[in-house]
Amino acid sequence: MNETFWLILALGVATYATRSLGYLIVSQFGTLHPRVMAALDAVPAAVITTIVLPPVIEGGLAERLTFVIAVLLSLRLSMPITLAISIVVLGLLRAFVS
Repeated sequence: MNETFWLILALGVATYATRSLGYLIVSQFGTLHPRVMAALDAVPAAVITTIVLPPVIEGGLAERLTFVIAVLLSLRLSMPITLAISIVVLGLLRAFVS
């Protein structure tokens, strides 16, 4: 099998392990301080930012247009739907614009 498959599999296992272990550790504390909860709530946004911004900054017109479209979609739609539409838009823009 190719590298991409193994990379996706390894990242999936790592993600599952960290989420499971994180849940087990946090569940041992009972209630958490509001600041800790606020920090944990900010993690998904931080992760998405670190994944999305480098291609937007270093990419071309297709990436920048897709970013703008995704931001606008995210104001009205759920994250999975926004992500799915953005992936399709990026593919189309890369095929026809870049």
